[in-house]
Parts: sequence; C-alpha cells; structure tokens
Amino acid sequence: MTVESVFPRLEALLPHVQKPIQYVGGELNSTVKDWDSCDVRWALMYPDAYEVGLPNQGTMILYEVLNEREGVLAERSYSVWPDLEALMREHGVPQFTVDAHRPIKAFDVFGLSFSTELGYTNMLTALDLAGIPLNAADRTMDDPVVLAGGHAAFNPEPIADFIDAAVIGDGEQAVLDITDIVRAWKAEGRPGGRDELLLRLARTGGVYIPRFYDVEYLADGRIGRVVPNRPGVPWRVSKHTVMDLDEWPYPKQPLVPLAETVHERMSVEIFRGCTRGCRFCQAGMITRPVRERSITGIGEMVEKGLKATGFEEVGLLSLSSADHSEIADITKGLADRYAEDKVGLSLPSTRVDAFNIDLANELSRNGRRSGLTFAPEGGSERIRKVINKMVSEEDLINTVAAAYGNGWRQVKLYFMCGLPTETDEDVLQIGTMAKNVIAKGREVTGTNDVRCTVSIGGFVPKPHTPFQWAPQLSAEATDERLTKLRDSIRGDRKFGKNIGFRYHDGKPGIIEGLLSRGDRRIGAVIRAVYEDGGRFDGWREHFSYDRWIASAEKGLAGTGVDVDWYTTRERSYEEVLPWDHLDSGLDKDWLWEDWQDALEEVEVEDCRWTPCFDCGVCPQMDTHIQVGPTGKKLLPLTVVNG
Repeated sequence: MTVESVFPRLEALLPHVQKPIQYVGGELNSTVKDWDSCDVRWALMYPDAYEVGLPNQGTMILYEVLNEREGVLAERSYSVWPDLEALMREHGVPQFTVDAHRPIKAFDVFGLSFSTELGYTNMLTALDLAGIPLNAADRTMDDPVVLAGGHAAFNPEPIADFIDAAVIGDGEQAVLDITDIVRAWKAEGRPGGRDELLLRLARTGGVYIPRFYDVEYLADGRIGRVVPNRPGVPWRVSKHTVMDLDEWPYPKQPLVPLAETVHERMSVEIFRGCTRGCRFCQAGMITRPVRERSITGIGEMVEKGLKATGFEEVGLLSLSSADHSEIADITKGLADRYAEDKVGLSLPSTRVDAFNIDLANELSRNGRRSGLTFAPEGGSERIRKVINKMVSEEDLINTVAAAYGNGWRQVKLYFMCGLPTETDEDVLQIGTMAKNVIAKGREVTGTNDVRCTVSIGGFVPKPHTPFQWAPQLSAEATDERLTKLRDSIRGDRKFGKNIGFRYHDGKPGIIEGLLSRGDRRIGAVIRAVYEDGGRFDGWREHFSYDRWIASAEKGLAGTGVDVDWYTTRERSYEEVLPWDHLDSGLDKDWLWEDWQDALEEVEVEDCRWTPCFDCGVCPQMDTHIQVGPTGKKLLPLTVVNG
C-alpha cells in the first residue's frame, strides 16, 4: 500500500516558520525510491536541527548503504524547530522524512543516531509527533522498531524505556544484517508479532533489546545485576567493528545541503579508531582498534566526492588525522592534484606532537590560511599526565613558534576544566600557557599582531573509559575555577588583549553527566523534561538547567538517588555500572588499571608503535590494528591533464 506524502499539508505551514528551506528536501544526491518496490523501509534521524544533522557523516553513510540495496529504502528526518512543532500539532501533520515527506510511523525501522545525550528530548518530540507511543512497551505491530545508535548508544540505559533496540559500534554491516532479519520476518507473515522480531534481533548477539533484560537494585541505590529475562538472549551484547574501510567507501555521493549547515565541505574519513589512550576520550576508546583507509582509497573517495558535490573544501576526518601513517603523502598528493581547482584541505584539531609546517602548508596551499587549532586539553604538565595527553609545554611553544614564523597569526587552544585530581593551579596554568604562546609569537614575528584564543569545555566522565569511575566537578566549582582563570587573563595588561577566552558554564556538563552515566531510572527524568517543554538541550538558548533539576527531583522521587549521586560521586571497582552488559571489547580490569595509573600520574604509550597493553579489544572482537604505510603514492590520481 502506497504511503502518501504529507507535503501538501506541510507546505501550507512553511511560510509561517523560520528557515522553511530545511524541511523541503530535494538535496543534490538525495534518494527517493518507490515505496511499493521495497520490502524493508528505514527512517534515519539525526535528532537535531537540519543544519547540524545533514552533514553528520554517520547518518549519511547509513542512508547510502541502505539505499544501494535492492528492495530497501532509507529516508532522512531531522528535528523540527519549536515554531513548526506547534503548527504541526495544531494541524495534525506528523513527523516526516525530508526525502519524500512520508510519515515516520509508516516505516519498518526508525533509527536514531545519538552523538550526544542531549538529543534525548528531541527523540521524544519526534516519537510523539509521529504518533508512536513514547514507551516501547505500548507499541504494536503498527509501529516501527525504534533503534538507537551512535556514541551515546554505548550506554542506552537512560532511554531504555523509549527504544526497542540499540546497536553499538560501526553501523554499516549492522544495518544490513538487521534489514535481512526484518525482511525474513515480514516474508514469513510476521510470526510471533513484534516480540518475535525483537527476539530474532537479540539472538544475533549484536543488537541490544532493553525489554529482554531486568535490572535489580541494591538497598543503597547501586545496581545489583542486569539479567536476561528470556531464553536465548545473550548476557552481554557486543559492538560491531568494520575491519576493511576500503570495502566501505562511503559516502560515495555526499549530500549537498539546501540551507546553511555547520560544515560546508565534503568529508572523507581517513581512518577509524585511536590508540593514543587519552583517558577522557570515549570516542577513542570505543572505536578501537585503529583501521586506516589506504592512500589510494582516500584519493578515489575525494575524486568521486568532489565530482558529485562541487564542494571547494575536503575535510580529512578521524580522531587524530595527522596520525595517519601516510598523512604527508595524502595531503601533498591532494594539494598537487587540486591546485588548479583551488580545493582546500582541512583537518580537525591537530595534535601538537603530530604537527609540522610542511603539513600545515599543504593544508593551506589551495585554500585560505585560517587559524591553527591545537588541543592540549590540560593546562599543567601534571594534569596532562593524569589524562595521558603526552604533550609538553615546550612542544607546544616550539610548534606555535614555527607556525607564527611561517605566517600564521591566529592559534586556537582547546582545554577542559574539571578533570580528575585537578586543582585551581592546574587551571590557572592555562592562562600562563596562553601568555607564553603570545610572548613567543611576538618574539618570532617581531610584531604584537598575534592572537591566541583559549576555548574551554567542562569535563564529563563517559562510559567505557578509564574515567568512568571518576567524580565529576560540580557546576558551581567549575564556574568558580573558570572565573579565576578569566580574571587572571583579562587582568594581564601585557598579554590579555591578545588572548580570546571562550568557555561554557558548568551546568550543561552536569546534565550531560547525568545522562551519560545514568541508568534506567533516568528515563523518568527525561520524560518529565520533555513534558515540561524541553527541546534542543544541546543549544545554549534552549537549555534550561532549572528545568532539568526540577524534573530530576520529580522523576527520582522515592528512588533514594539524586543528580549528585549520578554525577559528583566516585564509583568503586566492585560497583556494577549500567553499561557493563554492553561489550565495547575493552577489558574492565584494564580500564580500572588505567584509572589507577591516572591517579598516580603514569603515562601510557600508543600501542600502534609499541607492544600491546592488553586493552582487550583485538582478541575480544577478533580484530587487529590496521596501519600502513602501504608504500603507494596517490596515483593515478596525482596528475590531471588539462
């Protein structure tokens, strides 16, 4: 049965909202397939605004992987702003896809990708607008399977009430395996109903179905154990790992947005995973092992992507792109190839110890020379040992001196506040470092016209990291510390005017901490926030700390736990953590030992270049580190004839 587009009803509302272009679809390289010719249909949502969601690489990849399959259809949806939400409720227009404006409720699977926990209320908005019951237990055969993925899905317990399933790890193969299971179940006439489909997914060992697990609590509020409540359901659910990235050269046809987005460029993921071992970094821990894309594979993706999009900048993405074993050849080869086309290259923030001027010159050769960004993360040498960010101030000053000496005038430095064992002095040293950077810049350039911008975020302990046991610094203490730092920078007559200072207050970090390390009891809090009007919590102008705290008091009443219990409390080794039954491949004892090393300020090397440290990922997931060099150059793509 063909599903009707809601666009005729939606179109009448668009003149009354801001940025209506974000809801109309039809982007270059988007796909609309015939509904009736497909037997498995996915709605993929990035639960944030179009401008943030459209460039999201993960969603774009899954969209293309699924649509390449015969008989499979995938469409995209993004969060609607409150102005359109109000009109949709008033006029009975459901949550829709932007591709063919079909209602979300009509699809087989509704997949949401969470890169941050602050998108949870947006999920509830979308479910409610779609006419899908918020509680998974209330859904019927007429409702899609609601599936969570992305980094936040490594602890899906706070949203366990609202999702039917979660997938942890790489999604490319996982969505195809799920598609096959849904297709077979439908072809057999949907035997056993919704329950049977979820059971088939659970039995694969790679899809987590929260309803098939019971959580038992101890008298003091901690978790006693998490146990399967059905036969055949695994005690632990494993993450998915794609091993040969060259076999998955996605996106081949990147989407080109109709409206302005946060990233106006074509992006290629040059490797996945990181073994630098920064103890705060969930992304680095959960994406192990390192898997490099080959230099020739990168070249082909860039060539095809630029032809398909017309973008003038290529982002070479990974968690530490300058660590690719052939990064020099990649950047030089691409800069040579696209010199006449003036295609610029960019890396995410660069590690101080992986930076060199040759690399920076190649990156800026065809594009504009913007500021350089580095992330020391900690202000003092001591705190950088705690977090295993092995960068000395001398390294940073030498790197910055080389940059200023080669014509750069602007440097950005990223730090965190609230790291384990941190003191006021550790934070004040951020200011000292910035002043030293400016002093060196003036010395090298012979001018006062150099700038350094310091940007600071609050530290949030994350699951599956050595800091998953750490206490979080309170919002008040964070603000106090940052005020001292701000005053020390602004009060410096010699350097203060050359140092920009950007920081977020501590309140959003506490709520992110509540959601990132929460258990199923937090679901009541999320629902209370949503019902009180909470939307777009990742946006400063929409976030309300007071609403979250009031909702937590209401949602956690009678449980014996509160916001502080989830955030500022240190955990012990014996405690069962809410995500212990979800296997990221990391050995819990290894994580604990690394936490103890952090407290003793012991650094750990990168296992790409040293013997194995037994983190557990390679044997547990039957994987291995894949790094070059391959010895190949960027041929035959280096030379372009007229």
